[in-house]
Amino acid sequence: MKTNGMMTTRKRLLIGLVSIIFLFTALCGRLFYLQILAGGELKERAAEQWYRDLPLRAKRGTIFDRNGEVLVENKDVFTVYARPRAVADKAGAARALAARLKLNEQALFEKLNKSAVSEITVKKGVDFETGASLRDMGLAGVYFSVDSARSYPNSTYLPQVLGYTNVDNRGQTGLEVYYDKYLKGVDGVSLTATDNQGVELKNNVTTYVPAIPGADMTLSVDLHIQAFVEAAIDAAKEEWKAKSASMIVMDVKTGGITALGITPSYDLADIPRNDIDLLNAYSKNTMIVDVYEPGSTFKIFTTAAAVEAGVVGDKDTFHCGGYHIVDGQRIKCWRTVGHGTQTLAGGVKNSCNVVFMTLAQRLGTKRFYEYLRAFGFGAKTGVDFFAESGGLLMKEEQVKTVDLARIGFGQAVAVTPLQLIAGVSAVINGGYAVTPHFATGAADPYGTVLFERVPETKRVLSEATSQKMAALLEAVVAEGSGKKASVPGYRIGGKTGTAQKYENGAIAQGKYISSFVGYAPAEDPRYAVLMIIDEPGTYAYYGSVVAAPYVGQVFKKIFDYQNIPPSTAVKPAEYVEMPQLYGCTPTEAARALKNLGLQYEIAGDGKTVTDSLPIAGTQVERGDVVIIRVS
Repeated sequence: MKTNGMMTTRKRLLIGLVSIIFLFTALCGRLFYLQILAGGELKERAAEQWYRDLPLRAKRGTIFDRNGEVLVENKDVFTVYARPRAVADKAGAARALAARLKLNEQALFEKLNKSAVSEITVKKGVDFETGASLRDMGLAGVYFSVDSARSYPNSTYLPQVLGYTNVDNRGQTGLEVYYDKYLKGVDGVSLTATDNQGVELKNNVTTYVPAIPGADMTLSVDLHIQAFVEAAIDAAKEEWKAKSASMIVMDVKTGGITALGITPSYDLADIPRNDIDLLNAYSKNTMIVDVYEPGSTFKIFTTAAAVEAGVVGDKDTFHCGGYHIVDGQRIKCWRTVGHGTQTLAGGVKNSCNVVFMTLAQRLGTKRFYEYLRAFGFGAKTGVDFFAESGGLLMKEEQVKTVDLARIGFGQAVAVTPLQLIAGVSAVINGGYAVTPHFATGAADPYGTVLFERVPETKRVLSEATSQKMAALLEAVVAEGSGKKASVPGYRIGGKTGTAQKYENGAIAQGKYISSFVGYAPAEDPRYAVLMIIDEPGTYAYYGSVVAAPYVGQVFKKIFDYQNIPPSTAVKPAEYVEMPQLYGCTPTEAARALKNLGLQYEIAGDGKTVTDSLPIAGTQVERGDVVIIRVS
């Protein structure tokens, strides 16, 4: 019996000991969970109960042009907060805030009476003067934090490129969103101890965690050249009553985008946020995201491919009777009376469609497509910008001979303006494809370089072909349809383009895209300029007349700005009188203009001249381009 009693006692002791160990272990486990595993979260929850935080927004990085001129900077603004439980005079606070911040007083008063809400944001982006005056009123329960908002010294320049930020100063469009990770910085915070009602404690010491500003960024853009572009597109749109006018300037050796302008546009200092459709339309960078049928400017690539492939020689001749028959289809040349017999140089200077249809057929689809892809068509360029389009190339296996012929002179293909000017750069810069870009580098506030662009190039043409193309295109400006882009004393090359627009899969009658792409100085190309005028409102829709003059004006300003000296002697201008051509046939008119040394474009289809630009009797410089209208 005694033994059994001892066993029972031992069992009880053992059970008690196990229970104590279990409880101790559970307690230790709970403490480990609370202090180690959940400690951080519990501290945060405690801080939320006893502290109120005001965010300290990081200033975004400044954006500079290539010369250190400020494109985008920051200005101080206030964000106004209120803690309803700490607002002693809710009616008075609502009245004072609503009056100065242009808010609905009743709606604000109702928000201040929601005691369940610990904190409300009254308004963001309050200008500094207004915010400072409110802060000086000392309204109980109303707090202020100094934030920053974007500011633009030249707010109408580059809106489609720079883009804009939202109310929280985060990038929404353009480079602001593409490089947001560099520009935005790291936000800080201000912590204030409060009681359980959210009222600030007496003798409180506010704790600050400072914000880290964003990185500064440098672009390839030149603000001075951008000003030249802005003036040109505004004048062109006004003169020709066009739907829009756009221009891009590129460094042909690096791919750096020197300027880009589009009109109509908007002001970055007055963003139309209340009209989403208008904002979306005007903020779209059509030079990068939209495609168009390039027309005759595309003949540059047909010629370059043919020369490089060796399917055409200097002594080859081509006959143009005003049309070319391919797969039984009669495809017109733009000059319906024909160009007669001409060499390759003559065909390029005359922009003869028949020549380029022939070259495309000689190349064949496979070989032609290899060159087009090398020039960057049918794929994105890799520019540092979101939503870039890759253009439109027909599937190679679906291309018929008639399609091939049309592609040869710039139809049945769609490109972005950026693709086209990048391709032209490769043709005339020695044969190297370049990657278009805006940003050249970024550095943080401590001077650490976060990235620095090293231009990438890839040979796509031989040096010999590039030099030959440069010579052919220089003749277009010196002697051909690009005459209006010339600048006395300087060598410039280029190509005109005029393309019909399509709507719902059919040609839109009377709607054209007029363009000119040029480069200079021709002896050592540095800049390429592409001008596009969408739907000029008169019958003078040819790129040679509508777009080329503005490219010449921009080049003239660049030469003066860069102190580039002339390389040729300036010949005195020679003028002739515009003849009376009314009632003539196109052939008769062409003969009369040729005898006077004038280039010409024919607008319309018909057998009789009904008008001319300029009108008869006007003094015209010999070699200039005029327009005759036939019906």
